[in-house]
Amino acid sequence: MIQTDVMVIGGGPAGMNAALAAAESGAQVLLVDKFQKLGGQLVKQTHKFFGWAQRGAGTRGFNLAKQLAAQVNAQPNIKTLLGYEVVGAYPDQTYLAASWEDHVKISAKKVVVCTGAAERMILFENNDMPGVMGAGAVQTLMNEYGVLPGENFLIVGSGNVGVILAYQLLQAGANVDAIIDVLPKLGGAYWVHAAKVQRLGVPLLLKRTVLGVYGSDHVEEAVTVEVGENMQPIPGSEMHHKVDVVALAVGLMPMADLFQMLQVETVYIPELGGFVPWHDELGHTTNPNIYVAGDAGGIEEATTASLAGSIAGLVAAKELGFTVNENWIDEYLQALSSFRESSLSRKVLEGIERMRGDGNA
Repeated sequence: MIQTDVMVIGGGPAGMNAALAAAESGAQVLLVDKFQKLGGQLVKQTHKFFGWAQRGAGTRGFNLAKQLAAQVNAQPNIKTLLGYEVVGAYPDQTYLAASWEDHVKISAKKVVVCTGAAERMILFENNDMPGVMGAGAVQTLMNEYGVLPGENFLIVGSGNVGVILAYQLLQAGANVDAIIDVLPKLGGAYWVHAAKVQRLGVPLLLKRTVLGVYGSDHVEEAVTVEVGENMQPIPGSEMHHKVDVVALAVGLMPMADLFQMLQVETVYIPELGGFVPWHDELGHTTNPNIYVAGDAGGIEEATTASLAGSIAGLVAAKELGFTVNENWIDEYLQALSSFRESSLSRKVLEGIERMRGDGNA
């Protein structure tokens, strides 16, 4: 049995910052992550971040992951358990984490859940054919392992992930046939990224979706079609794309399944990506011993995840009786509020307001 004051589940930007905040306040922290190294989604992100300078703006994602991991590993109050996934939660505040080879029992007074998000898929003919991949999977193969999973790509989704992926693929020597999006306008990407790939000759085709992919034993062709105002295909508008990979960048959904075991109330909030745990601005959920930070509580990005992680870690330590600098909590809350003032965060703020109106805390 591993005993700890605070267990943090998830080693991405939210989890590492939560662990650091709690540990620096004097708490003993166990940081559990199912992967073999810390960093979460940061390890495959080669672009420089926007946002708050104190939270990585101007730093490439994989370098930010290294910096945070080095701080975690240098903190004597933090123990890491890598390659393990929390798969069980019990009423006596004990937990079960399992790897491919064994399992360990954990006793934790407080738990901060930073499990992140999973990629969404969409329905079309043969969408389970080899060559249909999530954009994150393409980034993992390319940026972490140096493997280019194809030569000719069609990217579905014109948000930041899809547009940045297109640029990374071009840098790696691949061909990007097009970026398509069912929406009539750019799907949330920063214009600077979209303009960059368009200057490099990648067409951005709006109001268009995938009908199907075809090939012998892997994708060899994708067929897309224009959609009308009711999102129905317009006959005669089909386009044939000779590609071997269709990368889906159609959004993320919070990894909220663990909250059911933790007896935390979840609510369905489309603006936050789907089912999320009810939580307040400090990360409290409806279970007084469980906190949430990062994409597990609603889809945003690395800066907000980092700030929310620090807040949740500080609050967990404070409520265990450790001395916490209250000014830090206020500073992070103010920074989080300021960062969300961008027009890109309008839907997120609407979702947060709706979630807190539906909760029973």
